[in-house]
Amino acid sequence: MGWMAVTSSSIAHVRLTVTDIERSRQFYESVFDWPVLLEVPENADEATRNQYSFLFGGVIYDLGGTLLGLRPVAADSFHEDRCGLDHIAFRLTSLAELESAAAHLDDIGITHEPVKDIGPSYILEFRDPDNIALELTAPK
Repeated sequence: MGWMAVTSSSIAHVRLTVTDIERSRQFYESVFDWPVLLEVPENADEATRNQYSFLFGGVIYDLGGTLLGLRPVAADSFHEDRCGLDHIAFRLTSLAELESAAAHLDDIGITHEPVKDIGPSYILEFRDPDNIALELTAPK
């Protein structure tokens, strides 16, 4: 009996470990307009806190089907040359949207690279407070 390859159509979720959940939430919520899907409710009782223990005090955002979570457990900072993750890219629809995103990053004081033409698409690179490499990409 042979092995069958797993078939998947997309990423369901990604969870990033961060050092300071409030700082990371402020960053991601100022950059992106993602609704919070799950977090421990304020004034939650012990049973509710236990029910949400898988969040580890973090938050999960809904990107329109794909989920992104933040988990506050990291004690060091990100580096893309270590095993695990190089960067995360978020898809935009056009160069104009990418340029608008660059202006938004400028408005909220987030350092970024210039928009780059990499052949089949355009990219905009920047980093979160834990130095996690992020990218916005738009097709040509």
